[in-house]
Amino acid sequence: MKPTVHDIAAHAGVSLATVDRVLNRRPGVRAVTRDKVEEAVIRLGYVRDTAAANLAKGHHYPLVFVLPRSDNPFFGALRRAVDDVAERGGGERVTVEIVDVPPFDARALATALDAIDPEAVCGVALVAVDAPSVAAAVARLKAMGLKVVTLVSDLAHSTRDHYAGIDNIAAGRTAASLIGRFAGERGGPVQVVMGSLSVRDHRDRLEGFASVLEAEYPALDLLPVIEGLDTAEIVERALGQALAETPGICAVYSLGAGNRGLIDALGGHDAERHIFTIAHELSPVTTKALESGLIDVVLHQDPGHEVRSAVRVLRAKVDGQPIIASQERIRLDIFLRDNLP
Repeated sequence: MKPTVHDIAAHAGVSLATVDRVLNRRPGVRAVTRDKVEEAVIRLGYVRDTAAANLAKGHHYPLVFVLPRSDNPFFGALRRAVDDVAERGGGERVTVEIVDVPPFDARALATALDAIDPEAVCGVALVAVDAPSVAAAVARLKAMGLKVVTLVSDLAHSTRDHYAGIDNIAAGRTAASLIGRFAGERGGPVQVVMGSLSVRDHRDRLEGFASVLEAEYPALDLLPVIEGLDTAEIVERALGQALAETPGICAVYSLGAGNRGLIDALGGHDAERHIFTIAHELSPVTTKALESGLIDVVLHQDPGHEVRSAVRVLRAKVDGQPIIASQERIRLDIFLRDNLP
């Protein structure tokens, strides 16, 4: 029988992915490992069937998703979407490993990226913390031949291959337009609650929001931003204090997570008039608040679409194929209690 790539992998003591990298002259393989594979090719007398190799291009796609570990319902949904890909990945020749990191921790994220074995993986998707150390770690992965997609939150300066997420500046502008239309005439202070300035999606939402408020709704005054670290207890305490100390707050925009704390603070505040409130991401908590009227609008992104898009893009990039831009565009959904799914 003719020797196969499985025989080469067994003889050289490496993975099939590594054999594939060497045979296709792709980077990301140490010289000593490349020598082992090439020696096995010669010793076994392996002759490559070029037509078959082209037909089976990208026959296996080992991927790593680096995700923040938190009680944020959105990231829980994101993780379940990755698990779904992992469960059905065999039919699509995809294997998936999840690596957990603390949220908003650039050092931990960079360390996790540096620990990825380039010989065992062809693509990486990460929820980015926008920091030089993370951008540098992404650049190192790229230099070793891996394909990299940022997921949900992008990097300002990076060599990543693709971003799978919504247009966050547009999301912030949308929130400001809605608040302006519903609360702009009466005017008053507006409170923004964000997770962290260290992630670009939150900064972009704030930038879009502030630009529209300043340009189009001068009767609305943006208060100092609350940075709640997507933690319900911090959000409840900080927002409750702001509502108590600043009478007449007419609107709240929660552009991150910690929505349980947002709802507890709003529910515990004895307001003379309704506080128009916008939050992000549909969950059992925000759905209930929409139904009760405590929250007016939820802006939502589909975590399943984002994960599936990241996988499709990584596979295409590994194979050197173009992506379908319209298929990978992540839309922003706007939910009121009238159109809840």
